[in-house]
Amino acid sequence: MAKEAKPAAEGTEAAAPAKSNKKLLIIIIAAVVLVLGIGGTVGYLLLKSDPEHSEEDGDAPAEKAKPAKKKKTEKEAAPVYVPIDAFTVNLVPENGDQFLQLIISVEVENAATGEHLKQYMPKLRNDLTMILSSKKASELITKEGKEKLAEEIKEQINGILEPSGKGKKRDTPIKEVLFTSFIIQ
Repeated sequence: MAKEAKPAAEGTEAAAPAKSNKKLLIIIIAAVVLVLGIGGTVGYLLLKSDPEHSEEDGDAPAEKAKPAKKKKTEKEAAPVYVPIDAFTVNLVPENGDQFLQLIISVEVENAATGEHLKQYMPKLRNDLTMILSSKKASELITKEGKEKLAEEIKEQINGILEPSGKGKKRDTPIKEVLFTSFIIQ
C-alpha cells in the first residue's frame, strides 16, 4: 500500500502546479488586457481633435475648421498659365520708328478656362495688337505704364471671354497678365 500512496501523492503534486500555472496565465492575460484598455483610453483622450475641445469650451464649433481646409487646398492648387505667342508691333512714333516686342502669359482660374481662351485666340490677338500699336514708348517705359497695360490687357481678355460680365471684377476668368518678355526699340 505504501507504493500506491506515493503515486497518488505525486499525482496530487503534479495537478496543483498545473492549476496554479493556469491561474497565473489568466491573471497575466487579464492584466495585459486591462493595461491595453487603459492605454487606449488615455491615448484617445490625449489625441482627440481640438475642434471638439473648443465646442466644449464654448468657442467656435468644429464646422468652422472645415472651410479653412478648403481654403488650404485652394491655395495649394497649382496655378494655370496660358502662354500667348509673341507680339511685335509698331508703336505710335515719337522719336522715329519704334516697335514693341512682347510675350505674355495669362493666369487663368482653371484649365477649362485656358482651353476656352485658346478658342478665342484669333480675336484676342487682333484686339491686343490694336491696343499695343496705339501706345507710345514713353507710356510703356515706366513700371506704372507696364502695370496699366497689363490691367488693360486683362480687361480686354475678360471682355472677350465674358462679354456680358464686364461689370464683374471679382469673378473674372483671367487672374493676372504676366510679361515674360518686354522689349522696346
